[in-house]
Amino acid sequence: MSKDDAAVVAESGRRVLRTEAEALMTLADTLPEDFETVARLLAGLEGRVIVSGIGKSGHIGRKISATLASTGTPSYFVHASEASHGDLGMITRHDICLLISNSGETQELRDILLHTQRFSIPLIGISSNPASTLMQAADYRLTLPKLPEACPMGLAPTTSTTMTLALGDALAVAVMELRGFRSEDFQVFHPGGKLGAQLSRVSDLMHGPEMLPLVPAAMPMNEVMITMTSKSFGIAAVVDEGKLIGVISDGDLRRNMGRLMQATAGDIANGTPVTVTPDVFAAQALALLNDRKIGALMVVDDENRPVGILHIHDVLKAGVA
Repeated sequence: MSKDDAAVVAESGRRVLRTEAEALMTLADTLPEDFETVARLLAGLEGRVIVSGIGKSGHIGRKISATLASTGTPSYFVHASEASHGDLGMITRHDICLLISNSGETQELRDILLHTQRFSIPLIGISSNPASTLMQAADYRLTLPKLPEACPMGLAPTTSTTMTLALGDALAVAVMELRGFRSEDFQVFHPGGKLGAQLSRVSDLMHGPEMLPLVPAAMPMNEVMITMTSKSFGIAAVVDEGKLIGVISDGDLRRNMGRLMQATAGDIANGTPVTVTPDVFAAQALALLNDRKIGALMVVDDENRPVGILHIHDVLKAGVA
């Protein structure tokens, strides 16, 4: 490919991106009038948001449904053609239907539309044609601005699908905020993969009380080292009346090698150890481990009583990085 050809291709890409970016700005400036009403409706929904569409609208609908579901709004995608062959039974009186059709005249959506009317199921329409059959039948209308598609023939769904997708994201986020959806809630729906790992708490990964290398302040260091070796965390936690008063690390052993065998745990311990509580995000604990260049953290409760221990290997093994 010549440099001239490459330049033409690059400019084509930039043109499409600019066209779609400008469309999104227009959508933001002319947000559908029913947007707030729909967001509040979904925030108080007892049933599910049933999403449907055909073709590219169907693909976008699946993504919108998935985004809603993963952010705390129960949602399910029903294929319009399958709905006409029994899947209408998936739509109940407690649900809300969200139908997507850029033209608003998609024949395959007819049976779902009639089903919502028959059972008084609220209907939300997304279309760029406010005079269409879909939008005239809809109880709530999310009307897209009528803008040119980005393809040179103006036929392939490009600008319209980008706006629909973005509108779905905007709706999902608005509902999240109305519901007070928190990062803890997010983890419930994303327990696997990188995202789930990043949202893990220290309590999810720490070793419990039975694994703690606890020693009293008066314990001779030769016994302390036996405890450190048997627990395999590279540290010992010095306690007094059940509360953490210090930590002994491998580094502390090396720094005090000359007097080690004549000393007690209280003599060697660092009296200001780095600790975390169980509710801290594992990612924050990892940052602390890396920043302080240590291999393990004692986990304490509100009264500074040891309740667990978190080793850097546990955090990395869980995929938090």
